[in-house]
Amino acid sequence: MRRARTSGGRRRRLLTGALATVTAVVTAGAVASAAPAVADEVESTLAGNWAPFDRCPVDDPSMLAADGAELAALCLASSSASGTMTIGEKTVPTSVTDLQLGLLGDGVSYTSVAPEGAGILAEPVTVPGGLLNLMCPSDIPVLTSLCEKAADSKLNRVVATVEPAGVPTDFNLTAGLGVGQPILTLPVKIRLDNPLLGNHCYIGSEEEPILLRPRNASQPSLTLTRYAPDGTTQAGGPMSNIELSGADQIDDSFTVPKANGCGLFGILDWAVNAQLGLPSPEGANSLVLHDAVTTTGGFYNPASFAPDQGRLLSEYWHAANQ
Repeated sequence: MRRARTSGGRRRRLLTGALATVTAVVTAGAVASAAPAVADEVESTLAGNWAPFDRCPVDDPSMLAADGAELAALCLASSSASGTMTIGEKTVPTSVTDLQLGLLGDGVSYTSVAPEGAGILAEPVTVPGGLLNLMCPSDIPVLTSLCEKAADSKLNRVVATVEPAGVPTDFNLTAGLGVGQPILTLPVKIRLDNPLLGNHCYIGSEEEPILLRPRNASQPSLTLTRYAPDGTTQAGGPMSNIELSGADQIDDSFTVPKANGCGLFGILDWAVNAQLGLPSPEGANSLVLHDAVTTTGGFYNPASFAPDQGRLLSEYWHAANQ
């Protein structure tokens, strides 16, 4: 294993100092889901302290290329057990969520690296009251007819699913450690599944996403764990996890665009828009994620493993995969 070169200047000192003390945090992410059963999907196969990072994109070329001196590769996992999302006057509960990303940073600025598939996994959420709650009652004849049909429980059930609509951006290390500042920008879209709306009914899209910018509502608690490359807790080990917990994350600054693809050829887009008040302006919507837990993992001092830090992170991650 090659060690770091003795030179490196200010950038290397920034990287080593920042990551050796407190690395990074990120939002617990979204609300409902991009997967049908998060409990099955996110059950970790990684040993010991590696367990939170079972979807870390350690084999992404950009992560492998990180040298540890100028740029370090990290794994990040964030989750929330429950919460709420409000659009206008409609509120939907959120369920268990799991957001995982890779991070590339120099101790000051960071770039997100999404894993293959969805960075967000969570349990689907059934909308309380279903279609009757979302669109009824109504004095519009077409909607009145739908409301009458929705009285049948099989047609009434609506499942809300939040899906990624792009890679997170604007990650802010300082904001994640403190209170009241946006931690990152998370683009999402919401799918509404219902027999009458179809399974391609979306609020938001890749072209016009909902941009969530969660912030800590209170100061999170911080726990540092050092461990060996195999994941075993070890005082002074080369690896470290920074866990922040105990704080809700909130956002009341996002706008919500119009619906699309609802009903055959989008014939019910206007109905969803009318009943939900879409597009919904900033200030009319809110997100609350309860007791968000965020863990950032990697080398305690990444510069000590230059120029192979990214490659070694991948090697140790795979060795911990049981």
